[in-house]
Amino acid sequence: MCKTVLIADDSKFSRNLIRGLVSENGFKVIAEAADGRSAVTTYQKKRADIVLLDLTMPILNGLDALREIIHYDPSAKVIIYSAMGQKRLIIEALKLGAKDFVVKPHFSELIPVMRKLFW
Repeated sequence: MCKTVLIADDSKFSRNLIRGLVSENGFKVIAEAADGRSAVTTYQKKRADIVLLDLTMPILNGLDALREIIHYDPSAKVIIYSAMGQKRLIIEALKLGAKDFVVKPHFSELIPVMRKLFW
């Protein structure tokens, strides 16, 4: 069965790039969000198998959205990605419950990280 994905990024360009990449690799994008608040509410409605969450977003940043998603569903599989690959942010995201952290613009690294969550 095809695993479902929610992409949360304020950049439409990044969402389009990631949608193409994950779709080409056997995942199904079921929803997108342009801010952290929408990411949380969309996850609560759709319950995607994987959430790809950018750190820097309006309304609610990625770490706060991660907190809320994990609070709602402790088993959520969230992968954080960001151009801000500072060690402190990576550690904080992992402590909050993210399954992994990918540094932009290395989007191709998302696929092996996503696959290891299920296979």
